[in-house]
Amino acid sequence: MTPYLEKKYVQKNSIERRDYQVNLATQAIKENCIVVLPTGLGKTAIALHVMAEYLSKGTGGVLFLAPTRVLVNQHYEFLKNNLTLDDISLITGEDTIQKRTKLWNNSVICATPEIARNDLDRGIVTPEQFTLVIFDEVHRTVGDYAYSGIAQRFEDSSARILGMTATLPSEKEKATEILTRLKIASVAERTEDSLDVKPYTQETNTEWINVELPDELKAIQTLLKSSLDQRYDTLRENGIKLASQQSLSALLRIRQFVLNTNRRSAKPLFTAIRIHYALTMLEVHGITPFLKFCARAQAKKGIGVKELFEVDPNFTRAVSLAKDAQSKGIEHSKIPKLKEILDSVPGKALIFTSYRDSVDLIYNKLIEMGVSAGILIGKAGDAGLKQKKQIETVQKFRDGIFQVLVATRVGEEGLDIAEVNQVIFYDNVPSSIRFIQRRGRTGRKDTGKLVVLIAKNTIDETYYWIGKRKITASKGMGKKMTKILEKNKEIESKKEGLDAFI
Repeated sequence: MTPYLEKKYVQKNSIERRDYQVNLATQAIKENCIVVLPTGLGKTAIALHVMAEYLSKGTGGVLFLAPTRVLVNQHYEFLKNNLTLDDISLITGEDTIQKRTKLWNNSVICATPEIARNDLDRGIVTPEQFTLVIFDEVHRTVGDYAYSGIAQRFEDSSARILGMTATLPSEKEKATEILTRLKIASVAERTEDSLDVKPYTQETNTEWINVELPDELKAIQTLLKSSLDQRYDTLRENGIKLASQQSLSALLRIRQFVLNTNRRSAKPLFTAIRIHYALTMLEVHGITPFLKFCARAQAKKGIGVKELFEVDPNFTRAVSLAKDAQSKGIEHSKIPKLKEILDSVPGKALIFTSYRDSVDLIYNKLIEMGVSAGILIGKAGDAGLKQKKQIETVQKFRDGIFQVLVATRVGEEGLDIAEVNQVIFYDNVPSSIRFIQRRGRTGRKDTGKLVVLIAKNTIDETYYWIGKRKITASKGMGKKMTKILEKNKEIESKKEGLDAFI
């Protein structure tokens, strides 16, 4: 007989009671806590457990934050189905201020961080209204992301903070920043290997598939690299210290330094950055995304643009060859490989790629091949999908109207579609968080399959090694943060002990 969670405000016989969820929730109830749990193991059910506890106190409402509109809507639907409350609201920027002002008075609020932060600043909602604030995908609470702003606005609040994620950042500095911003007292963690979790996990088989670039792309690649080498030589001649291995991230880090102290290096620096992006689009995504990137870059008319597109013989030749290849229907060797992969595993598949131009290319090619497919991209820009359309697309995929969903980052976090048979990375990502989030979209109900496409002798291979290193580092981050928090508690305890004698 299946045991169910029994708590005030939770629908009877709606949530299966799992010991690890109860234990993690118990820890989160007593102090500000980050719950780290692999995807598909019920972080939202843990949140429900904690919510019910705080709602029963009757001292304030609950704010449930998630980074995307699709995910916010998913949480909203889950809570409506599993809480006995009638005043659960979904708030997005598409609602009028008048409507939002009323909705903010409800007991449970599901919202995106941007609208929550903005309405806090408008004064139509206050931190004092809430007894519990939940940050889903809490790893985003770094830098200037909206989560950081909300954390700042709740600094003087007595509200309990609950963060949830499948993985902490691999960088100690970022993990520490999250703990500090949210005043986290403990990290409650389970892995796939935890004894109380193991009975509920499914295996995901990973396959790394190498593909050779077509000769046409190799020729363009050689020209772009020559153009890039020229800018690196100029930067070094200008006194800029650069490692022998070319790195876009290294160039991005020195932008402000160059603008402030070495202005003559501005043109070669910003041109080199553009070429890096162009090279990535070609190597990883194909001819059409490369040409679309070039068209946008040329239209912006920034530093060095005219020289790059009209004078540089290597770059202009590269663009010319790309146009010739496009006219012959040449794209990327990953495209035909996709059909082969999809045919090998029946059922639903999620294809992830980092760029919208790549989404369009993959989608159009799949339709040409007779594959039923849909697109999931964010709202930003004229070409984006509005919230309603995003939700409709996900529902059509759930209902089996689409066999394949081609998604950008908006589909990586929290997307709950239990029947996804395989996930395909069209591009690799140098991020442990994004890798784990993508992978977690399969292997929910049954053994899942992950396929990662890697173009030989390209940035794909570099990202493979970076990602592998970061995943290893992130696995031990929970324990490292726990040690830091325990040490901090010990220091505070000693301080309090000394105060007694003063």
